Amino acid sequence: MDPIYKALIVCTNHTDYPTKPQKTGLWLSEATHFYDELADRNLPYDIASPNGGPVPIDQKSLERRDTVNEKWYNNPTFRHKLEHSLRLDDVNPTDYQIIYFTGGHGTMWDFPENPKLQEITRRIYENGGMVAAVCHGVSGLLNVKLSDGSLLIGNRQITGFSNMEEKLVRLDEEVPFLLEDALRQKNALYSKSLIPFLPYIEVDERLITGQNPLSARKVGRKVMEEMYEK
Repeated sequence: MDPIYKALIVCTNHTDYPTKPQKTGLWLSEATHFYDELADRNLPYDIASPNGGPVPIDQKSLERRDTVNEKWYNNPTFRHKLEHSLRLDDVNPTDYQIIYFTGGHGTMWDFPENPKLQEITRRIYENGGMVAAVCHGVSGLLNVKLSDGSLLIGNRQITGFSNMEEKLVRLDEEVPFLLEDALRQKNALYSKSLIPFLPYIEVDERLITGQNPLSARKVGRKVMEEMYEK
């Protein structure tokens, strides 16, 4: 019998850019493509966010033709979890063996400085669990400290949304900081694909990160591989 693991999928609640009228939020495919890999094994999961309640979806991520988005966004259970996400304060880390940070630009505002998110991440990791993140969601790892005071991402192989990608989507002036620069400042061993927006992941033992939206499925697949095939 395969062990039954449980995953915590963490999403943003933040919607506003400083100057642009468009709204941000969760980049939907970063949740659906990752979960699509877990669904193959019927893995139980919860969706959580800093404030709980409805997870805002970045409108641009809904406009793309994406059969996986359609499949899960129209799935009553998945949709209910998105619209009634758990508050991080109500999450018990011992219930989960996997934590996954979805992206969307909103995460840049409400993930990096969230002490509850850092505590949950540390406890899942130190209990032998898997920590995964994609795109801007990697910002949630910037300030996670382990019990010995060291940074989780220090001297670890990491990727995340690159400076070039931020410039190409013309949001480099809107975000509070550039993720690639911030990761390097924390002594993470940052790398990225040679060509922007192509799927790219980094695996450093129980830490798996993806560079951009197209990397979410690869992150999910790798998490499943590491959990079940080792």
